[in-house]
Amino acid sequence: MQKRNIYSHEIDLKKIKIKNAPREEFASRIEKIEYRGYEVEEMSDGRKIVITKPGGKFTFGQIKREDFLVFIFDTLNKSLWLISHKNIYDDLISKSEKDPKETLKIIDALENVYNGIDPEDVLSNTEIKNPIGEEPEALLKAYKWIWGQEDVNYPTGKGRDMSFESIYKLKSELINRRKKS
Repeated sequence: MQKRNIYSHEIDLKKIKIKNAPREEFASRIEKIEYRGYEVEEMSDGRKIVITKPGGKFTFGQIKREDFLVFIFDTLNKSLWLISHKNIYDDLISKSEKDPKETLKIIDALENVYNGIDPEDVLSNTEIKNPIGEEPEALLKAYKWIWGQEDVNYPTGKGRDMSFESIYKLKSELINRRKKS
């Protein structure tokens, strides 16, 4: 028998023991298992960017072993928000409707992170105000890791490029609007 889906990788294990039980009771016990992940960024409001690995992405029937998921973890209410490209793009649209000039600053900051500058460095060198919605700090720090995830899953750079394409288009639209007014 040929074994499939075997991966060679370090893994951080936490031992737990759950005795078998009737179906509903056993399921209830399993549901109480804590999530495990890595805290990769802290935010000034106390929330954290965390990743969980593996992320579960399958390509051609094979799990992408280096894939991970990116969450914003609210330490106060213990919630995990699986933030996505669409969430960030929609937030940028809302920001652009409220304050196009400030949104351009946020997009410029995102472009710096896209190009490899750490969000902490971008934030310490740029004054950004939040017109509405999610804090720009959260967007920058989440995207750092979302783009890292894309780089792992699509090493040619296509994933990172595709996700930034819509943001770059929004930037161009905002610049054109400013020129017309």
